[in-house]
Amino acid sequence: MTTTSEPRTVTTRVPARLDRLPWSRFHWRIVIGLGTVWILDGLEVTIVGAVASRMTEPGSGISLTTADIGSAAAIYVAGACIGALLFGRLTDRFGRKKLFMVTLGIYILATVATAFAQEPWYFFLFRFLTGMGIGGEYAAINSAIDELIPARNRGQVDLAINGSYWVGAAIGSLAALAFLDTSLFAADLGWRLAFGIGGILGLGIMLVRRHVPESPRWLFIHGREKEAERIVDEIEAEVRRETGQELPEPSEAITIRQREAIPFREIARTAFQRYPRRAILGLALFVGQAFLYNAIVFDLGTMLSNYFGVASGSVPYFMAIFAGANFLGPLLLGRLFDTVGRKPMITGTYIGSAAVAVVLAILLINGSLTAWWFFVLVAVTFFVASAGASSAYLTVSEVFPMETRALSISLFFAVGTAAGGITGPVLFGQFIHSGNADLVALGFIIGAAAMALGGLAEVFFGVRAEQQSLENIAKPLTAEEAEADYLHQPSPQEERERMRPEERRRADSERAERIARRNARRRSYEREGLRRYRPGTGSSFYSPGMVGTTGPASRTSAMADQSLDDEIERVARALEDHSPSREDALERAVGGRSWGPGRFRKALHEAVRESRAEQLPDRSYRAPRQTPAGTRPHGGER
Repeated sequence: MTTTSEPRTVTTRVPARLDRLPWSRFHWRIVIGLGTVWILDGLEVTIVGAVASRMTEPGSGISLTTADIGSAAAIYVAGACIGALLFGRLTDRFGRKKLFMVTLGIYILATVATAFAQEPWYFFLFRFLTGMGIGGEYAAINSAIDELIPARNRGQVDLAINGSYWVGAAIGSLAALAFLDTSLFAADLGWRLAFGIGGILGLGIMLVRRHVPESPRWLFIHGREKEAERIVDEIEAEVRRETGQELPEPSEAITIRQREAIPFREIARTAFQRYPRRAILGLALFVGQAFLYNAIVFDLGTMLSNYFGVASGSVPYFMAIFAGANFLGPLLLGRLFDTVGRKPMITGTYIGSAAVAVVLAILLINGSLTAWWFFVLVAVTFFVASAGASSAYLTVSEVFPMETRALSISLFFAVGTAAGGITGPVLFGQFIHSGNADLVALGFIIGAAAMALGGLAEVFFGVRAEQQSLENIAKPLTAEEAEADYLHQPSPQEERERMRPEERRRADSERAERIARRNARRRSYEREGLRRYRPGTGSSFYSPGMVGTTGPASRTSAMADQSLDDEIERVARALEDHSPSREDALERAVGGRSWGPGRFRKALHEAVRESRAEQLPDRSYRAPRQTPAGTRPHGGER
């Protein structure tokens, strides 16, 4: 590869090198350094929800009504929309790292300034600026995370990171308990100190972020391929030292026409002319989750106080439990977005949360809800909805080309959130202020309808992006076809290379047969019941030649099948040498932690399903017992 700094056409394997990395400490640094932005956002939103009722009481030091709380929420969201558009464009132009440092700095200054509010206009102003910083973070962080996390882990990791919003929410709720305690802090001081937590956390995150590199994918697009290669070299060296193993050769290359900048009109044309169905999908997902979340979360504290008699000092307890339910949603369901798939999981979480919200609204109209039953139904609604809401960011960051990724996130966040996230809090604020429970129930029904529309959009326009390289889901605007010699190079395994030709052919044939049976079982499952009517393209069949000869999506799918098969084989062979073995010992023996979150367990369960391993009552495993020739062990493939 040539390495001059002038923009030109270059061929690079940087994306393939990043996607084939085993999970390592480097990826945990990305999760901690970048993912913590959602903790800040959760802290911000929940502090307002938890202390809102105190700020409307006499002696608080600021004169706000319940309607003002809803207006402040809408102003915060408006700032996030404008910040997302402004900084999203700058993120694609000047890089991910520069912008996620700038936007974090804006957030820190604005949230600390909020603590000094004496008048509503001042409070509104700095809520707007805080929102701008958070909105800019969305664009810079989501694009950077998705470009640095391996394709096989991207869905689960992205959802868990977005779900960490609720870690911040829990921190804010629990801290608010102390700040609202008038025996510790005066009524006009405690809520001010609550805002200061955000500034302290922001400073700590800024220190961690100094060690997060710029996205190599962004660098080679913008004529800095030498720097991109150097960063990937350093990451690979670190991974080798950690695992003690050599990395497989990357099998794909991509040819890029480097460009310093891409006009906004070309980016907009890409989104709405080349990918109109994906544009509709992104808008529907963002509008749905933004309306439901911003309407309910900002006003949950006032609903509990005004309609169920919960004291303002007790509201943080409810908010902490609410935050826990929301965090568990993406944490527990996130792995399914990479295994079951994007389409069924996004559809299910959006429509499922809408159904529970409708039940809640009906019971609220009937007047049959106590404070705790109302809260339980809200928590269940958002346990399901939180995974769906996180997937909106994941979807938009995956389905548009690399050069437009940050701006696409910001554009759909801004438009969708402006439509749902601003109107939701204002509408709910007025409904709550009216004192009419039927109007509050109507608000829940409207939110449920918005979520259901997002689920239907996923049914008809969703993209099956699980375990796909970002470059295969949406080809970069500047990409050209890579040369054939790159496309046809396999990913050699060390053990396979030592085989004689006839042994290698036999091993390839056996692997192809295993993968074909596995995929046939999966397709049979998908054809059962209502699953058979799921719209969209189906998965392709496996062929040993797929890795080098088919289109990008099928080729990546075949590589994912081979990767899973290799992991199952390693589990089965380890049990032949160490049987029985407890799960944690088996994971250490095969190096399962380096495979990425959830991958070892998936391979182990698949090995059990295929009778390559046998589970014992004490959660240990052993190699399957020998059976007479021509028979199949118990639990074999169906």
